Amino acid sequence: MKNRAPASTHKKVIVVVADKKPLRGYLNPGRLGSDPLDLLTPEGEHLELPLARVRSVYFVREFSDDFEPERKAFLSRPKLDGLWVKLRYNDGETLEGVVPNDLLALLDNGLQITSPDLNSSTDRIFVPRGALTEVTVLGVVGIARRKPAAAAGAPSQPRLFND
Repeated sequence: MKNRAPASTHKKVIVVVADKKPLRGYLNPGRLGSDPLDLLTPEGEHLELPLARVRSVYFVREFSDDFEPERKAFLSRPKLDGLWVKLRYNDGETLEGVVPNDLLALLDNGLQITSPDLNSSTDRIFVPRGALTEVTVLGVVGIARRKPAAAAGAPSQPRLFND
């Protein structure tokens, strides 16, 4: 029986810096919010990018030139569960996406969104806080799971027959 090699912790990314120049490489998503970003280029070069210079980090399936989603906004209400948000970059450009409905995740150094173009080569996008001027919640998609009333401290239903 053949043992499989462990999955790499580094994912394919295209980092777009403030001047909109794309840099291809590999990044550990677990260290995404740390400053500076550690990017390993396909040539094996190590780059440290200050988070203040980063505009967006695109997690891609393949390194290609068409990594940016064609659609920057949803055509209708998204079907993914989470918060439907609209991001406004420092240069005025906007992008819509869905973020997890978890307030702790929103307190990080940036937002990880799922873009409106699900057919693009981009799986998700990380946008640092410093690259944004505004984040607007357009809607809540899906419902939060509520605990049953008995677990919330309400009295349980009385029994009809005593055993």
